[in-house]
Amino acid sequence: MNRQRKQMSLGAFLFSFGHHFAAWRHPLTDADGVIDLNFYKRNAQAAERGKMDMIFFADALSLPDKEDVAHDVSSVYPDASTVISALAGVTERIGLAATVSTTFNEPYNIARRFATLDHLTGGRTAWNVVTSTKNTEARNFGAEELPDHGDRYGRAHDFLHAVNSLWDSWEDGALVFDKESGQFADTARIHATQHNGLYFRVQGPLNIPRSPQGRPVIVEAGTSEAGQRLAAQTADVVFTACAELGQAQQFYAKLKAQLPAFDRQPDELKVMPGVMFFLGDTEEEARALEAEFHELIVPEASTSYLSRLLNYDLSAYPVDGPLPDIPVQGNSSRALMVIEKAKRDSLSIRELGLYFSVARGHLTVTGTAEQIADKLQEWFEGGACDGFNIMPPYLPGGLEQFVDRVIPLLQARGLFRTEYAGSTLRGHLGLSRPAGRYSLLEASGQST
Repeated sequence: MNRQRKQMSLGAFLFSFGHHFAAWRHPLTDADGVIDLNFYKRNAQAAERGKMDMIFFADALSLPDKEDVAHDVSSVYPDASTVISALAGVTERIGLAATVSTTFNEPYNIARRFATLDHLTGGRTAWNVVTSTKNTEARNFGAEELPDHGDRYGRAHDFLHAVNSLWDSWEDGALVFDKESGQFADTARIHATQHNGLYFRVQGPLNIPRSPQGRPVIVEAGTSEAGQRLAAQTADVVFTACAELGQAQQFYAKLKAQLPAFDRQPDELKVMPGVMFFLGDTEEEARALEAEFHELIVPEASTSYLSRLLNYDLSAYPVDGPLPDIPVQGNSSRALMVIEKAKRDSLSIRELGLYFSVARGHLTVTGTAEQIADKLQEWFEGGACDGFNIMPPYLPGGLEQFVDRVIPLLQARGLFRTEYAGSTLRGHLGLSRPAGRYSLLEASGQST
């Protein structure tokens, strides 16, 4: 019997004018406007042409320092959920994922926003759940500094529980819409949430019926111990940063091993590390392109970016000296990655700034389309991931190159779809539609 070969998931991470720090300066980049619907439309439609699972947008709630904008366009963030709502009308099948922080939002608003988007897209939305990591964000919301790391994750856990309760507050059969009898809804299938958690009290129910996916897809970046545990319990997809195969294999195995504790199977959670690439007709051409981009990085801008990653001002330290002792307790997982990299490789502040401003700790592949496809296949078949979040160095041309030159190779090897089989993001990812909690109670014979 011929078994269908396992296929990878692919997301397109659309960030600024591309993921390279100096992408906006390169002549290949279409850098006419920082917030331009036609720019986003071209990228989204390219990803959809490649049959990719989703497009993904990061977000932030502050401008860390206005001086950063002098050289760094990545300081500018349009509201991610607004962008995907605009792209819903110019795409048909591809999933749309937006980042929203649990630190400075409320469960009811977010549940309602993503349920609405899921209805409008026919079941194509995902929420990337993050906790805020910058004190500058706290100062935009009436606080001097962020809550500590444990408190932020405790709030996130309670936030997610409240949101899922709201998404489940309407059963699938609640909307009757019987014009002849005049019955719009079966109110016995609409339930008050009555969420009373440590951080939130939410009465519910939601004022929107259950969405096409049941619940929009939940994406998380579970790199820290607390993040991994939260992801094992609540996430459908995990985005992560791993630069080496062994590191990725270790993370993958460790995260998947936590799933049984929450009564989950390994295929219920997709792990998708980020990958940046430089593509050429030859490896030499690809390396020359990579060098062109690196030459455009303003050194002081990369050092400033490193300060933002660490949540620590490095401006008073010599750029060719070592990284100073930086508080580890309560810092973000990306900051811990920077600190570990500095210790392991004895890198100076300048060297660290250049390293992390290029791919921010993600895998980088430089070479031909075949070499890039080989590397993705090696990781995928080597137990390091379930797919990838593709990070083009420049947009839209970098994404279009990946779609036109790398994806056909993955398709020819049976590693990626040639057509969409379904219409929802859960369908693209091979994830089942979750049953509502009240349906489960009814099936088990318990009353509500």
